[in-house]
Amino acid sequence: MDPIGSRIDETGTLIRDGSGFYLRRDLGGRYALELRRVPVDFVEKRVRVIGTLVADNLVSADGVGPA
Repeated sequence: MDPIGSRIDETGTLIRDGSGFYLRRDLGGRYALELRRVPVDFVEKRVRVIGTLVADNLVSADGVGPA
């Protein structure tokens, strides 16, 4: 597990879960995402997430884009 404050640059599938989003990681596991914008065009698609790990399995995403 990466330490809190680590930069994250991962690919996986963007999943909408109720009112939130998470990344189902290509490497296994998942990250809950804090997002500034709602990336509805990328739901259920393979994406790249860049951000900072702010808690266990929680990433403050700087950006979400196609992988």
